[in-house]
Amino acid sequence: MRRALKRGSGLLNTRTRCVSVMQTRGYSFEGPHPALKDKDRIFTNLYLDGDFKLDGAMKRGDWHQTKKLIQLGRDWIIDEVKKSGLRGRGGAGFPSGLKWSFMPANDPRPSYLVVNADEGEPGTCKDREIMRHDPHKLIEGCLITGFAMRAHCAYIYIRGEFYREAENLQTAINECYEKGLLGPNACGSGWAMDVYVHRGAGAYICGEETALIESLEGKKGMPRLKPPFPANIGVFGCPTTVTNVETVAVAPTILRRGADWFASMGRPKNSGTKLFCISGHVNNPCTVEETMSIPLKELIERHCGGVIGGWDNLLAIIPGGSSVPLLPKKICDTVLMDFDALKDVRSGLGTAAVIVMNKSTDVIKAISRLSDFYRHESCGQCTPCREGAPWLAKIMSRMVQGDARADEIDMLEDITYQIEGHSICALGDAAAWPVQGLIRHFRPEMEKRIREYHEKLGMGHSQALLEADRRRQFQMEKSRMKAFRQNAFEYNDVAYKQAHGH
Repeated sequence: MRRALKRGSGLLNTRTRCVSVMQTRGYSFEGPHPALKDKDRIFTNLYLDGDFKLDGAMKRGDWHQTKKLIQLGRDWIIDEVKKSGLRGRGGAGFPSGLKWSFMPANDPRPSYLVVNADEGEPGTCKDREIMRHDPHKLIEGCLITGFAMRAHCAYIYIRGEFYREAENLQTAINECYEKGLLGPNACGSGWAMDVYVHRGAGAYICGEETALIESLEGKKGMPRLKPPFPANIGVFGCPTTVTNVETVAVAPTILRRGADWFASMGRPKNSGTKLFCISGHVNNPCTVEETMSIPLKELIERHCGGVIGGWDNLLAIIPGGSSVPLLPKKICDTVLMDFDALKDVRSGLGTAAVIVMNKSTDVIKAISRLSDFYRHESCGQCTPCREGAPWLAKIMSRMVQGDARADEIDMLEDITYQIEGHSICALGDAAAWPVQGLIRHFRPEMEKRIREYHEKLGMGHSQALLEADRRRQFQMEKSRMKAFRQNAFEYNDVAYKQAHGH
């Protein structure tokens, strides 16, 4: 289909391509939100319509007047990024220009830029598209961003499973060295810049910035206590900024076209364009660039051909990757896709990985699967996460069958709040939030599942024995919960010291 949509010897732009796919399949995509114009697209090779190498990148406008941008100075670069309203695209949404300005100005130690290309969040598939199809945008971004924070060296920490992505990225870096775009006099600017690709081993926890730094240094990937923050003591004990692939890749285009251009798209404090990766029960799963603040319903209808079975067949959507709470259809009807709008409905934009579930989904089983993922990926350093994540997974596995009591739903929710905010990194929150979202919006379904299980079980078993067994289980869970509360705020100091060589 992709090759059939090429028009002669020219390249079919992203917008036309998406529209053509929709028209071919007979789907409706029009809506009140203005579509992103072709001239405003940053990632113009998202579907590999052109060459990913240097010649193709230059034809698309990459590396254009990069030397002049550097000559405008660090303060100008950071001020423009601040004015643009760019917020981190890796999940937290922290203002990028402000984050870059935290790097110390007069520090004798070398500074480092570390690009987080681990992308382990289930449902997320945007950064790999940049590295595979548009790697020069990332490399040019590393040069400009590194210069702005006085870094002569950038490490791109890429997930080990991304074989082709790492291969294309290294090919692009080699081209840059050959053409003098990187090296001791990058782009003829007088600034020395080296970029290295470091392949990780696939641990989800290494997506957390300090665990990534530990892994980059050759240690076990376990989060560090903060403070000190990486801007003060980061990789190799030096000032470091860890930032996302998409955040770095959009910086050169923002500087070339101006902060006002980027800020004109989306709502205030939620400006610019964004890569959305949409999967699940949609007719055309895809990764697409759109403006921030686009309505969620319109994003799916316009670019994915709608929900399988129609919008009325929608059950729920996880709007920002597996770690954010899901939203039921009634909220999805009107919610906007930006940081603040999703925060207002007690969810989050996260990585903008939209996971769509229609009414064929067993939503309890889906969240149980996520709980099992976070149980497996917990590094085990913090007591709340180490103990709480397996508890969530164990109880959720019983909830799938209905093998529980109604009051265990409250116990389950209580456990999530004992985990949330009580761990060194955000993995504890990531384990808790999906379960909180399930209970908040689908509690009646959980109660129904429990009721049906007991009704079915009671037909062939003694009710007295059943209730006695339930009481024993309840007392055991209650005892475990009491012990958990007593230790919720205590970290395993011995394990931490062993892991960090103290």
